[in-house]
Amino acid sequence: MSGPRNKTITAINGVRVGHYTDSEGGTGLTVVLFDEPFVGAADISGMATSTRQIDSLSLLHPGSMVHAVCFTGGSAFGLGAATGVSKYLEENGVGLDMYVARIPVVPTVAIYDLSFMSSSARPGVSNAYGACVAASSGPVEQGCIGAGTGATAGKLRGVLGATKTGLGSDLVEGMNGVKVGAIVVANPFGDILDRGGMIIAGARDGNRFLDTMNAIRSGEVRKHAGSPGGNTTLCLIATDAYLDKVGCKQVARMASVGLARHISPYNTPFDGDVVLCLSRGTIKVDILHLGVLASLAAENALMNAVQMARSMGGLPCSKDFQ
Repeated sequence: MSGPRNKTITAINGVRVGHYTDSEGGTGLTVVLFDEPFVGAADISGMATSTRQIDSLSLLHPGSMVHAVCFTGGSAFGLGAATGVSKYLEENGVGLDMYVARIPVVPTVAIYDLSFMSSSARPGVSNAYGACVAASSGPVEQGCIGAGTGATAGKLRGVLGATKTGLGSDLVEGMNGVKVGAIVVANPFGDILDRGGMIIAGARDGNRFLDTMNAIRSGEVRKHAGSPGGNTTLCLIATDAYLDKVGCKQVARMASVGLARHISPYNTPFDGDVVLCLSRGTIKVDILHLGVLASLAAENALMNAVQMARSMGGLPCSKDFQ
């Protein structure tokens, strides 16, 4: 008998995922490895991003190949952990051949989770290396794990008034058997809404949700003590369809819409939202079709990041409100 069907991003051939989780410090990282280089681009819509090697995904950059992606906690301090990914790839002969050395291309993006449990807990080089060693093509573990360990939603009144979220993944299929997968780390300033528009994770007022949009509309704008310095929702889209860099950019932009439908408000001045789209394959389908699939995959992964989270660090999760 075959096991359960993989409905996560690793169902795409050549994609492996590994996590490092620090449950005591409230942080972690997630590494996505590619058995063969993927073509990629990024939609950087957030104003408060914290990145490393993300310029390789620019349409103006001459490079087109990506060997791995790292999503990390620890804000700017966590970006250095990506050296562990580069070390692992170099040791395995993976990287851009520059004759004198192979240089791994590892776009890395951080979320701000320093105000969650321990501000001194940050993923490091050895943690990222270990996540690479442990990376698997099995179904992605979801919830308060990896880069989602310190993720929270709804911080208008500071992280103590937020709801615990995490990391989610999903896979959707379309025409000609094409697959589009997503990983989302849900750490927004705003609330997260279900498909009916109800808040399922966000800022709290006692034992109920505050409704961040209405509170801001009424004039409340981060005036409470303990307000966070940063947030950020991260999304990685991967597909076995054929796309060039420009196509990846368009699909990433459409995937961002899937997040915007369910994060309220989205792209605030305090978020560093980034969506990456990576492609390797020969299946040719209309880019509009791919964009819609990516939007749905991002949306589903976001829902999983909420629903699979658990209460942690003194914060309730979505299940506690059901």
